[in-house]
Amino acid sequence: MQLTGPEVGGTALSVSSPALVGSDIYFLAGDLGADGLGFVGTNSAVYRLPCPCATFPAGACDASLPRAGFDLPVRLTDPENLEFHDLVSTGSGLMGMVMARGVGRPVRVSTAGDVTFLDLPTGTSVAALGASGDVLVGAAVTATSPGELVRLGDTPAVLTDFGAALRAAAPPLPTRELISTSPDGQEIQGWVVLPEGEGPHPVILQIHGGPYAQYAPGFFDESQVLARAGYAVVYCNPRGSASYGQAFGRTIQGDFGNLDRVDVMAFLDHALATVPGLDASRVGVQGGSYGGYLTAWLIAHEHRFSGAIVERAFLDPRSFVGAADIGWFFTHAYNTADPATMDAQSPLLLAGQVKTPTLVLHSEQDLRCPLGPALRYYTELKLAGVETEMLIFPGENHELSRSGTPWHRRQRFEAILAWWEGRL
Repeated sequence: MQLTGPEVGGTALSVSSPALVGSDIYFLAGDLGADGLGFVGTNSAVYRLPCPCATFPAGACDASLPRAGFDLPVRLTDPENLEFHDLVSTGSGLMGMVMARGVGRPVRVSTAGDVTFLDLPTGTSVAALGASGDVLVGAAVTATSPGELVRLGDTPAVLTDFGAALRAAAPPLPTRELISTSPDGQEIQGWVVLPEGEGPHPVILQIHGGPYAQYAPGFFDESQVLARAGYAVVYCNPRGSASYGQAFGRTIQGDFGNLDRVDVMAFLDHALATVPGLDASRVGVQGGSYGGYLTAWLIAHEHRFSGAIVERAFLDPRSFVGAADIGWFFTHAYNTADPATMDAQSPLLLAGQVKTPTLVLHSEQDLRCPLGPALRYYTELKLAGVETEMLIFPGENHELSRSGTPWHRRQRFEAILAWWEGRL
């Protein structure tokens, strides 16, 4: 839902999670600016709107009533450093979920906008909230499960054990947090999942999509599958990622492949230097969507990798405009509307610089990052003499790795493991 026009101060608000507390309506909204296109690195804040229905007799409030005289919504929290993702009303007030440093944290929100963080079980990250009276629960990723229900509040507890069968079949390997420092002094948070044994282990640098998204310290099937197969998995949240504030997320705007590349490489080097058992002579890189972009960008500039997997990638800003289902404005906001600047951020146009063996994975019905540029990228690699393969999944879309058919998700993992077995 979007509110726009003079009734919200001449700006466009992207609205979600309405909650009624007393006679006031609270909701989350991201301020998209006067043109409604300011989405890059934009966090949702908590707003309050005095309920207009409170001034009318019961049953008299409907869409035909005049809007003149209604109060404007008031922003209660600062979106610069508080990234709200959910809001619910409980018997005692207002509760929300804030993304902070990769973790979804439950918070209590006062009517004045004061925010109090609540405790969570160790290794837990909340994805969504639900409430009944004063009972607040969350859907959460834990250190050992991809999804459980968690009671939140003064005595948090994990209520379910949906991950029991998974743990019995393959006990999750622990995740270790690292903090690296990029050459300009920027600190970057990330994690390493190690296989069993002393090593030395081959290493896979994994890069998330988005770019305004984030990795988290909890259970992640991608890392667990690779680590169980004998690879040390290194992943971080470089500049451009979410959950570190709006300024951090906007740093790469108009400049893909610069500071984000610096951050992931600095984090990789930090992991290789400080984590025992990593083999710096056997390192691969992989990523999907924006992560596929940065993977393709890295291998056009770095020739230290033994192999790469470029998956469902955003490969060429100019051909993305008008072709992707996300809308024409995405590329203009992130890579600018200037053709020369867009081309300067295109890994497709740098395919001739690649020397790294590369597997290109894509889905036939991907409308977010359409198949055409991936076919072009694969072909350019072949023409440049690069060792490369391409695998296209019929009937699947951009969400293959998360919500694709079970047999295709398994075949995808089998293809990834076969590729790395041959290169690492």
